[in-house]
Amino acid sequence: MDATDPHVLGPGLLPLGEHVNRFRETDAEGATLDRWDADDPKAVVSSRVTWAELQGHAAFDAATTSVSTVSLTTPLGDLTCRKYDTDDGVFWFSITHPGMPVQYESDGMRTTVLSIDRD
Repeated sequence: MDATDPHVLGPGLLPLGEHVNRFRETDAEGATLDRWDADDPKAVVSSRVTWAELQGHAAFDAATTSVSTVSLTTPLGDLTCRKYDTDDGVFWFSITHPGMPVQYESDGMRTTVLSIDRD
């Protein structure tokens, strides 16, 4: 393990990355989505997204998706989630944190929400 980089978990592995998503300028139609790498907060990429576009990311085919309610331990705490097993991956949506999934797995990669901040 590379002791000089805490993001490297072991020999031959690439470092982990932390990314930030922030929604601002919200209205009835959508929001401005700011995204950046946590190591480079000045490199913000912004785009306007609609709520319908975001909802489309979580529209799963009923014929190929199973849904269950599960407990999930995350950096946000122990959460009750709706788990969607799909052809494209597994998605966990927190019942108490509406919005994007708090965790998802796809193509051998797992993404987990570390925190939720409200202004």
